[in-house]
Amino acid sequence: MIGQLTPENPPPIPVLILFGPTASGKTALAERLFTGPDAICRAEIISADSMQVYRGMDIGTAKPGPGLRKKLPHHLIDIRDPDEQFNAGDFVRLADEACRGIAARHALPVILGGTGFYLKNFIYGLPAAPPPDMALREKLRLDLAEYGAGALRGRLAALDPASAGKISPNDHYRLLRALEVCIVSGRPLSTFAQGEQKRACYHFLIAGLQLPREELYNRINRRCEEMFCNGLAEEAAGLFRQGYTPDCPGLRAIGYREFFTENYDGGEKWRFCSDMDGVKLLVARNSRRYAKRQETFFTGIGGVYRVPALDAHAALDHLASLVHTEFNSIA
Repeated sequence: MIGQLTPENPPPIPVLILFGPTASGKTALAERLFTGPDAICRAEIISADSMQVYRGMDIGTAKPGPGLRKKLPHHLIDIRDPDEQFNAGDFVRLADEACRGIAARHALPVILGGTGFYLKNFIYGLPAAPPPDMALREKLRLDLAEYGAGALRGRLAALDPASAGKISPNDHYRLLRALEVCIVSGRPLSTFAQGEQKRACYHFLIAGLQLPREELYNRINRRCEEMFCNGLAEEAAGLFRQGYTPDCPGLRAIGYREFFTENYDGGEKWRFCSDMDGVKLLVARNSRRYAKRQETFFTGIGGVYRVPALDAHAALDHLASLVHTEFNSIA
């Protein structure tokens, strides 16, 4: 049976990690593998999508619908409001809890998504940086409000240019964390190396979906069209009416940030864009660029089985075979 544990010497928990760039077909493949009479084994999904954690952001994150989630349980979806932080440490902690619970139910934990930073931290463990210093964090938040992100980025660049070059201008959480680590430890965050060995508490099967670049970009363009047809603009406008803007962690996501422009005429900082054709082009372009970064990031994860995904039937057979071979005692 899957994941039978003993308190004295728990065996490694079998975990399937299925990743791939946006629009590569991860969710559809998981549905065919793990639901219906031909399901290869009982499984539950742990979402490794940094934006599916946010409530109300359904269309733009391609969140699995309630029908699929009823057939195939999903975890780490709809657990934060768009103005709440969620980071790699949160993901690893909650994914660990979910894996233990799923294994105890004699099912296979399947970590599904494309947020490479989350996956890498789950596989190799979080870097051993200092724990949060909440008093210092609050002081840095006050500095951010008074002096702006540009001033704090300049300060970080002087202390840790490697981290400053990697952190997005809108990612205030990571900016403050990097400064916090520098001040507390006297060392740049970039010097806290991640381990090179996979975590021994899990027996990993890591599979990555691959598509020819032209096909992947075509799929991204089609998905973008479908999202707008399904009401993405209305969803983004509704979030704006609730007071959410790109200053919130959730609305920095591709598929939402593009709807907003900074208002230089005074009044509110953000205004909702009226040029929907322009927004659609931006969403598609930014999604293609993100997919390319995802593919690059995934090359840094070792021991990955590459699964060609152009032929969905062949990909299904390939992945089913991998699961049966790797987890032959449980599948």
